[in-house]
Amino acid sequence: MFQNAPIDAQDLMQRIANDLIDSYDEELELEIEDRNVDDAGDLVPTDRHARQQYFKELFRLQGELVKLQDWVQHSRQKVVILFEGRDAAGKGGVIKRITQRLNPRVARVAALPAPNDRERTQWYFQRYVAHLPAAGEMVLFDRSWYNRAGVERVMGFCSDDEYEEFFRTVPEFEKMLVRSGITLVKYWFSITDEEQHLRFLGRIHDPLKQWKLSPMDLESRVRWEAYTKAKETMLERTHIPEAPWWVVQAVDKKKARLNCIAHLLSQLPYQDVPHPPVVLPDRVRNPEYLRQPVPAGMYVPEVY
Repeated sequence: MFQNAPIDAQDLMQRIANDLIDSYDEELELEIEDRNVDDAGDLVPTDRHARQQYFKELFRLQGELVKLQDWVQHSRQKVVILFEGRDAAGKGGVIKRITQRLNPRVARVAALPAPNDRERTQWYFQRYVAHLPAAGEMVLFDRSWYNRAGVERVMGFCSDDEYEEFFRTVPEFEKMLVRSGITLVKYWFSITDEEQHLRFLGRIHDPLKQWKLSPMDLESRVRWEAYTKAKETMLERTHIPEAPWWVVQAVDKKKARLNCIAHLLSQLPYQDVPHPPVVLPDRVRNPEYLRQPVPAGMYVPEVY
C-alpha cells in the first residue's frame, strides 16, 4: 500500500479486475480486422458507448497512419520514433496500435536486448545506428539509447564518466541524425506511482502477462524516486530544438494511444499519395493441369 493513501482491499481488487479487462480489450482489439464498431462494442461488458468511440477513433487514426506510411515510402522519408517511459507505462501498447495496420517492411520496431560482451566495448551508439532507417522507412524504438540516462544510471550499469559523456554526445548525435535527413520524434510516457503499482499487480495476477515482469521491473518499484530524478535530468539535458521531448499522459491507456498517434501524425507533413485503381486479373486456367490430392496425414487436425 502507499503511505498516506490507504486503499480499500475490495476497491483494489476491483481496479485490478478492471485493468485485466482492459488488457483483454487490447488483445480483442488486435484481432478485429473489420470496421464494425457496433459489434466491437459488444465484445466486453464495459461502457459500450465509450468503447465504440474509442474504436471508431482508433480505426480513423490507423487509416491516417496508412496514408503516412504511403507518403514516407513514396517521398523516401526517414523517420525515427523513440518510446521511453517507466516500466508498464504503456509504450508497447501504443507501438502495437501504430504498427498494427502497417507494412512491417516500411514500419518496423527495434527493441534491443541488453548489450552483449562485445557490444559493451563498442561506441555506445553503435548498435543503435545499425537499426536506423533507410529512405522510405520508419523505425520505432521500444526503448532507445536513452537507456543510459535511465536504467543504466539508476542500476549502476554505467560509470559516472560514461553517464556524463552520454549527455555531452547525445545532443550532437541527434543533431547529426536530423541534418542527415532523419525526422526524430521522442516520446516519454508518464504514469503515476500508484498506477504503476496497480499495473504490476495486474501482471502478477494475469498468467498471460507474468512474462512481462522481469527482476529489473520489480527493482524499479524500489527505486521509483531514483528513476524520477534520472528522468528529470534526462529531459532537462536532452530537450533540444532539433529533437524535443513530448510527454504523453499515460494513466488512461486508451486515451494515451489516441493522443500519441494523433500527435505523431501532426509532426509529419504527409499527404495522400495517388494510387492507380487496382484491377484483379483473371486467373489463367490450364485444362491440362490436374490438382494433386494432399495426403490426409499432412493436414492440421481440426480441433475447433
